[in-house]
Order: sequence, then structure tokens, then C-alpha cells
Amino acid sequence: MGKGPKARTRTASRVAAVQALFQSEQAGDSPETVIDQFVRHRLGVLPGQNGYEDGRVPDAEVSLFQRVVRMATQRQDTIDTLLVDALPEGWPMARLDPVLRALLRAAGAELSMTDGPPAKVVINEYLDVARGFFTGNEPGMANAVLDRMARELRPGEF
Repeated sequence: MGKGPKARTRTASRVAAVQALFQSEQAGDSPETVIDQFVRHRLGVLPGQNGYEDGRVPDAEVSLFQRVVRMATQRQDTIDTLLVDALPEGWPMARLDPVLRALLRAAGAELSMTDGPPAKVVINEYLDVARGFFTGNEPGMANAVLDRMARELRPGEF
């Protein structure tokens, strides 16, 4: 995901949203504090750099990033209920890797947006993000959970 015509700005926004939700949960910072920190210090390119050095997300669309983080935190109780229902029987939320939990919450937020992209696009985008963070079974689990959540939130698309 470098600079240029092939930059995937919406994917970069989703990567940043997952990182911000993770940071907010782990540090106990308010979502607005984390959004501000990301906008000021982590999004965009620094002179002389063009990549993801030091946790930067150079190509992110700030508006999508902010919207996903805000929606995920404002609707967290609803999203978490959907997540618990979509997880395998006897699998508590606390058992999820914290990055995977942040990813599922971000995706749940986007699936909740009535004016967002189609559900299958959202799922594919977050699976790409998951593959960037995980090399094990987590992307497969994310696929199954997001499919169930999407069918619940957007039944007309299936």
C-alpha cells in the first residue's frame, strides 16, 4: 500500500481504525483522544518517508477513519452483542485476541452504516486487514463471524 495510483486509501483507513480501537481499549483512552492522536501523529506521510514506519498509516482517508472509530465506540454494546452471537458456542469475547476484537468491532461499525459499501465489500476489506495482522486461523474466524454479523445487519443483501 504505497503512494501512487494503486494506494488503497479506504483499506488504510480501516487499518488505522483497527489500530485506534485497539489503542483506545488497551490504554483506556477516550476514542476522541485516540482519533486526535492519530490525525496529528499517525496519519499521512512524513517528509522523507513513504511507508508504514513507526506505525504510520500514510494513505488513510481521515473522514472514513474517524467515522468507523466513532461508530464502533458509540454502538459498541450493540456490536458486541452481535459479536457474541456470531462467535462459536462457548467462546467469550474476552478470549478474542484484542486486535481481532478491534477489527471485528470496526467491521461491525461499517456493517451498521446504512450508507456504507455493500456487506461483501466490507467483509473482504476487513479480511485483507486481518491477513495483515495475523498469519494463523484468525482471518478464517473473522470471515465466519463477519458473515454472520452481515446477515444479521443486512439480510437484504444475502
